[in-house]
This record gives sequence, C-alpha cells and structure tokens, in this order.
Amino acid sequence: MATQINGKTRCVIIAGAPDPDIAFIRQTVTAQDFVVCADRGYAAALQAGVAPDCCIGDFDSYRGALPDGCEIVRLNPEKDFSDTFHGVEAALARGFRSFVLLAATGGRLDHTCANLSVLAYLHENGAEGIILSKNEEIRLLTEGEHIFNGLAGKTFSVFPFGCPAVTLSYRGAKYPLARGTLSYSKAMGLSNIFTQDAAAVTVHSGTALLFINQIV
Repeated sequence: MATQINGKTRCVIIAGAPDPDIAFIRQTVTAQDFVVCADRGYAAALQAGVAPDCCIGDFDSYRGALPDGCEIVRLNPEKDFSDTFHGVEAALARGFRSFVLLAATGGRLDHTCANLSVLAYLHENGAEGIILSKNEEIRLLTEGEHIFNGLAGKTFSVFPFGCPAVTLSYRGAKYPLARGTLSYSKAMGLSNIFTQDAAAVTVHSGTALLFINQIV
C-alpha cells in the first residue's frame, strides 16, 4: 500500500537545473504531490507558485529567504552526494515509493548523470522514479516487460545502464527487435519510434535507460 502523508502518495523532487521550465513545473505538480525542493529547486517552485513540503540543501545555489510552514533541512556543504540525492533519501525515509524528478536535466552534464543514477538508487530501494521535462521522459528499465500506452509516433531511445550490455525485445516499434543485444559502447538503441498505442519494451537481461522524446 502506498504511503500517504496528508493524503499525498507521490513525491515530486524539484532539482536545481539553471533554466527550469516554470510553466511545465506548474502544470505537472498537483495538490496531491509531496514536494521536495533541492536547493535552487525552491527558486523554481517559487516562480511556479508551488508550495513545497520540504526544502533541503546546503543552499549554495539559492541564498534567498526560505518559506515558512515548510520543513527545512540544511546540509553540510562538504558532502558526498547531491542535494537532489539527499532529497530523495529524505522522501524514501518517509515511505514514499513513487517519484518524479523535475528540473533534473539541461544544466551541468555531471549533475544530469548523477540524477540518472538516482533512478537506479530508487529501484534498489523498492521505489520507482522518472525524470520528466517538457522535452523528454527518462525511465530505468529492469528485467521484465514494460508496456507503454498512447505513445504512437513518439521517438524513443534505449541504452544499457550500469551493465556492459542489455538484451531487449520491442513490440510496436518501427525498428523491431527480438532478443537483440545493445552494447554500452555502440549506441544502436538511438531514435526508434513507437508505432502502436500499446507498445512494449521487454528487458531479458541487464538494465537500461529509456528516453521518450516528448517533442518528436
């Protein structure tokens, strides 16, 4: 059973990308979400008119006033993990198992890579997460069948993640695959297209990142 805090079952982490899409944040976050702002993520929440439940960080990239009526967690600047990671840990400790990360791409590439790793960390801790922006949706795919509805015409890419190779099958894709193996050193999984409203990616072995392009 999903954890609820004041009726909220999904945790939204607003990370600190330098040029967040404020309109997208505003339309994505709902009153039913538990919102955690990671450092500069609060500036984006403030612009979007989103009231956070928790603000966490060393606040080196956001130095303004913090909100009243909100839990504030101040971190030591000399830390091993990102503010976003600590925000995820805090929400996991509260029992949340469904996560959406916003403003988690589009800035420094190393920070984006760290946020991709957060998806694996969530899986290791019995949770599920997606990185979401106006342009793309990023998911971690583990072994099993993953079904996607209503995405006909959307471009998607799949790459091994945390392993040398991943073995996959596609159903409802322009370029079919039947137990094909994708290597981390050859980007063969780039720019496929969903052709059916009920499509599937099956992971037979390994772990992969799925990128769904929301524009094309």
